[in-house]
Amino acid sequence: MIYSIRQHIYRFLFSLVILAAIGLPMMGINLAPALAVDYNREILIGADFSGKDLTDAQFTKANLRNANFSNANVQGVRFFAANMEDANFEGADLRGATLDLARMIKVNLKNANLEGAFAYNTKLEGAIIDGADFTDVLLRDDMVKKLCKVAKGTNPVTGRNTRDTLFCDE
Repeated sequence: MIYSIRQHIYRFLFSLVILAAIGLPMMGINLAPALAVDYNREILIGADFSGKDLTDAQFTKANLRNANFSNANVQGVRFFAANMEDANFEGADLRGATLDLARMIKVNLKNANLEGAFAYNTKLEGAIIDGADFTDVLLRDDMVKKLCKVAKGTNPVTGRNTRDTLFCDE
């Protein structure tokens, strides 16, 4: 009798494990935790991350020249000292990202949301910033002056004017 009860319990538990491993993912339910990916020091020239959810990933000192992050979710991503020359971040969500010491020369930030990003020592020379939202972004004063010379547009998601988020007219 005890053996029979134990056997039923084991079958039930085994069924739950099979359901969690095979059945739920087939129904579009994923119980696995999302893990941040580590791309530190990787050479990712021309890589395509467009439309991807890379929340909390790390690209410290990565070479991301010509990489495509258009419409990607890169909230909280660490791009510390990364080379992102000619990268495309059009429409990307960069809220809370770490961009300090990043080389973002000629980067496309059109309609990107950088709210709360840390970019104090970031090089943004030649950047396309039409419609970008720089609300609460920490930037050096000299970089703000350079960005204000080309700032225009309104972010389609936040509704904020690029010049206003950079405090250009104050």
